[in-house]
Amino acid sequence: MTNATSTRRDQLLETATELFYRNGCHTTGIDRILAEAGVAKMTLYKHFKSKENLVLAAAERFNEKLREEFEEAVEAENLSPRARLLIMFDFMDKWVRRPDFCGCPSINLAVQYPDPEHAIHQATALHKQTRVEYVTELAEKAGARDPKALAQQLVLLIEGATVMIQITRDFSLAAQAKRAAETLIDAAIQA
Repeated sequence: MTNATSTRRDQLLETATELFYRNGCHTTGIDRILAEAGVAKMTLYKHFKSKENLVLAAAERFNEKLREEFEEAVEAENLSPRARLLIMFDFMDKWVRRPDFCGCPSINLAVQYPDPEHAIHQATALHKQTRVEYVTELAEKAGARDPKALAQQLVLLIEGATVMIQITRDFSLAAQAKRAAETLIDAAIQA
C-alpha cells in the first residue's frame, strides 16, 4: 500500500470515526463522510466492502484509542495498586468533561446495533470484556479477595456514571462514582 493510499484510508477512517461518534452511524451518510474526508467513493470501497465494515473499523479504532488513553492514565504515575483502581474514576471525570464527549462509543454502538450476533455489537462487547479483564488484573495486584467481582463492580460504576453523565450532564456523578468505588475497594481488600 502506498503512502498516499494509506493516507486516504486513514483520513476516511478518522473522519468516519468522528462523525459516527458525534452523530451516530445510522444518521451519518456515506456521502457526508466522503465529502468531509475529501476522498472519492472508490477509495471507500477499495478499503471497506460496505458502510458496516467502515463502522466496524471505526469502532475498533475508537475503542483502541480510548483503551490506550485509559491504560496510560492508570499507569502514568507511580501509584499504589489501590490508587490505580481509583485513578480510573479521575480519568472518567476528565473524559466526560471533554467538549467532544458524546457518551461511551461502545454503548452508543450497542444501542444502534442491538443484535448480539452482529459483528459491530460483538466488537463493543469485546471492548467491555477487555476492560473488565484489565481492571481484574489491577484488582488482583491490589489484593482483592475476589478480583473479578471487584472489577465487574467498578466497571459497572464507570459505565453507569458515564451513561448518566451523558444523559443528564451532571458531572458531579463522576465524584459520586469514585466515592462508591472507594467503599467497594476498601471492602474487597480488607484482610
